[in-house]
Amino acid sequence: MQEGIKSQNEHVLYEEELVTKKSNTMLEKKTITLIAAAAENDALGKDNDLIWHISEDLKRFKRLTTGHAIIMGRKTFESMPKALPNRTNIVLTKNAAYKAEGAVVASSIEEALALAEDDTQPFVIGGAQIYSLFMNHCDRIELTRVHHEFDADVFFPKIDNSKWNISSEEFVSKTENQPYDYTYITYDKE
Repeated sequence: MQEGIKSQNEHVLYEEELVTKKSNTMLEKKTITLIAAAAENDALGKDNDLIWHISEDLKRFKRLTTGHAIIMGRKTFESMPKALPNRTNIVLTKNAAYKAEGAVVASSIEEALALAEDDTQPFVIGGAQIYSLFMNHCDRIELTRVHHEFDADVFFPKIDNSKWNISSEEFVSKTENQPYDYTYITYDKE
């Protein structure tokens, strides 16, 4: 009899633990984040390549996105030497037959987000068309604002200040090895 009560109590505790874990998981809010580096004139790149090279910004990008899903367009994927390691690479393209080595392919915003459903903070990493498509679906923007204007053929979409608040800023001065001042800016949707 005593063992039956103990077993029943263990079962109740186990069920309470499961309910708590499920509640905590449900409380974990998904934060969809756009991450980009854009010049003062919103320039992102030219000829499917970056215009500048800021080593510290690339290290920050790696630190923030490692272990997460990253969503990108076909052109951005093709501009990289290979899929980025330690991340779920998701390529959004209209071409249903497209194959991307080391990545999964999605044909809609909804499908891309479904492929990232287990990640509490998937990142949208570009390019310009993808940023525009996801702007209304995102909760946060991690923007590196490069304080210079560049000739470009792709641009970051305008940020509507009535919908987005700056939650943090960190200015970084130019150096001998890096000729541009820049600021890390985090925007959160109101």
